[in-house]
Parts: sequence; structure tokens; C-alpha cells
Amino acid sequence: MKVTIVNEQISLKISDKLVEKQIKVILKEEKIRTDEVILHFVDKKTIKKLHLKLFNDPKETDCITQPIDRPSNKTTGHHILGEAFICTDIAIKNAFEFKTTPYHELTLYIIHTILHLIGYDDINKEDIKIMREKENSYLNLLKEKNIFKK
Repeated sequence: MKVTIVNEQISLKISDKLVEKQIKVILKEEKIRTDEVILHFVDKKTIKKLHLKLFNDPKETDCITQPIDRPSNKTTGHHILGEAFICTDIAIKNAFEFKTTPYHELTLYIIHTILHLIGYDDINKEDIKIMREKENSYLNLLKEKNIFKK
């Protein structure tokens, strides 16, 4: 599986290898097979433009996911799970607000986007509860496997 990482920001140093390992662990645990996942790390200006263009919402956000091929799709060609955009500026801001680190927030956003790409949602209360439990479980797993930057 290929993890394509496009780093379009300068706020945080991104380890492509670490991000790739994190994504592969999550997908393996969820028993999801795909040929590719695409992840963009962007700044606040870019995420605001995307949010406006894709959702007609001018506010900044932490991440945006765009599923492409459903996990259950058995394609004969190249299967792309989806594309995600993660804002490092928001990770830095939220780390300060929630008294964590920017890399903790960034890892949480990576987990969150992968969960969205494989079909989890966070619209109603029950879905939010499931999503938060999964996020916490994967944060702990990544820490246990020592693929978590502090």
C-alpha cells in the first residue's frame, strides 16, 4: 500500500515514515485493504479555502476528508481509499487550548481522517461516541507501538 504525503505547510516538521506507519497500523487493525491513501498537510489559509469550496463554509477546520473508493469496493484497478487535508496550524492552536502537544493533535487528526475514509462518521451522538472511542484506542495503540511523536 502506498501512502502519498503532500506537505504544503511549514508550521510543523512532518515525518513521512511515521505518518505512513500510523496509517498502516490503523488500516491493518480495521482489516482494510487499499492501494493508496493520500494525505495533505496544509496551512490555515489553504484549509479555509478548501472548506469554503467543498462545504460552502468559510471557517477554518482541523481536517477535511474526501473518500474516493469505498473500503468494500472490489475494483479491478487501483483502489484509492481517499484523500485527506490536515491543518497543522489548527493542530498547534488546539494543542495550546487542550494542553497537549501539536504532534498529539496531529496524530489525532490522522486517526480521525482515516476513520472517516473507512466509513466512520461523527454526526449524531452515538456515532460521535464510537468515533471518540476508536480515536482513543488508536492513540493508545500507536503509543504502545512507539509510533507516536510527542
